[in-house]
Amino acid sequence: MKRRVLLMASLGLLGAAALAAGALCLTSGCSSIGYYAQAINGHLTMLRAARPVPELLADGTSDAALKERLALSQRMRDFAVAELKLPDNASYRRFADLKRGAAVWNVVAAPELSLQLKTWCYPVMGCAGYRGYFERGAADSYAAALREEHYEVSVYGVPAYSTLGRLPGDWMADPLLNTFIHWPEGELARLIFHELSHQVAYAADDTEFNESFATAVERIGARLWLQQHGDAAAREQYRQVVQRRQDFRELTMRYRDEFERLYAAPLPDADKRIAKAELLARLRADYATMKQQRWGGFAGYDSWVAQANNASFAVQAAYDGLVPGFEALFLREGQDWRAFYDAVRRLAERPAEERRRALSTTGNSTGTQHGG
Repeated sequence: MKRRVLLMASLGLLGAAALAAGALCLTSGCSSIGYYAQAINGHLTMLRAARPVPELLADGTSDAALKERLALSQRMRDFAVAELKLPDNASYRRFADLKRGAAVWNVVAAPELSLQLKTWCYPVMGCAGYRGYFERGAADSYAAALREEHYEVSVYGVPAYSTLGRLPGDWMADPLLNTFIHWPEGELARLIFHELSHQVAYAADDTEFNESFATAVERIGARLWLQQHGDAAAREQYRQVVQRRQDFRELTMRYRDEFERLYAAPLPDADKRIAKAELLARLRADYATMKQQRWGGFAGYDSWVAQANNASFAVQAAYDGLVPGFEALFLREGQDWRAFYDAVRRLAERPAEERRRALSTTGNSTGTQHGG
């Protein structure tokens, strides 16, 4: 299975920005017109490849394994509406085979001695800590240019992204993709619920808020799906995936905190570089031990660890940092999805630091965290 690592991948919001930004550039001039042109072309190519799921299910030439996964996805989609109160629209009611392993490739960057992500700003969606490309070569070229500017860079494939439900017409709705349709049941549910939640609430210029909210919804939602619809094998498989993800998150969060303390310390840069190399070596040694002793040699996170740098640590925080606060808020709202979403939308309207304080207080006051 292709791992999302801890990015779940996240799962960018490129499409909505790309279409709006492209129109803006074409009418007013824009230094990034080439970037937006590839985004528009990539997104429209994906939409043209999509076919309605009922049509594929009725097609006698469709692959039987694909049909089974498509039917499962539609049951999850119905569950998202009925149980999680997520939007009832045309999203994930069509399927596209992109003939590649990722929907887009995200580029993230951070300075050599900082975990502060570089940000890019887009019309409609505001600023975000990543830049997405529909071709791996273009992403790698841009990453190389950032390295020339002395950034540490990470390039990773994203299996899906959300257009926030803002594009008109069923044809423009986000489709299911070959990049994730064959994932294990619990992981497929997580992704669908995550992406749909971006249509519920969105705070401009706040990647951590948006992704942490979606991650909280996916964790709670996937657990509920498996409790009600998953068989014993699916639940056990999901339990193992969640345990490994939690182990890895705890390990990397511990080291991320050490890196933050190191970079904030009143030391010469040369000393920080030496200490940084030592921390990375310790991380890799601890990971190797955990992999053998706890996971039976499972190698799904090997690539992340081998390439770990400030950019990968920084983007990790964007998906996990506020999750406990959102999970606690869900409990505080009586596990009522509509009340929870209303509370999140109210938070999204507040200043960034104010909503962070509110979520930190909520999370700390309950001490509750859902696994996943």
